[in-house]
Amino acid sequence: QVQLIESGGGLVQPGGSLRLSCAASGRTFSMYPYAMGWFRQAPGKERELIASSRWNGGNTYYADSVKGRFTISRDNAKNTLFLQMNSLKPEDTAVYYCAADRVLVVRPTPDYWGQGTQVTVSS
Repeated sequence: QVQLIESGGGLVQPGGSLRLSCAASGRTFSMYPYAMGWFRQAPGKERELIASSRWNGGNTYYADSVKGRFTISRDNAKNTLFLQMNSLKPEDTAVYYCAADRVLVVRPTPDYWGQGTQVTVSS
C-alpha cells in the first residue's frame, strides 16, 4: 500500500508564495516508476489536475490556470514531490491533493491519493 502525505498548506496573502510537499511511503515503495501530480478541489467545484510529471521529472503538464506561476518538481531518491506556488491568487484557494499513478501520465483517477492540504489565499 502506498501512502501520500501532503504538507505546507496554509493561509497566504494574494501575491504570496507557498511550497507544498508530498512524502510518499510504503513497504518497498519507490516513487521512481510513478507519474506524480497535484490536484486541487475548490468549494463547489470538481477536483482538477493542475500539474504533473512523468517518472523522470520530464513531460511536465500544467493547467492553464497555474501555468507560469506553479512549478512541480520531484526528488525520487527521497520519495518526495513538491509544488512551488508563486503569485498566488484568491482563486487558488482549494484543498490540494498529491497523486501517484503507475502509468506514463497521471490519469483523472490515479492509483493513489493523499489526504489533502488546505491552501487559502486571502487578505
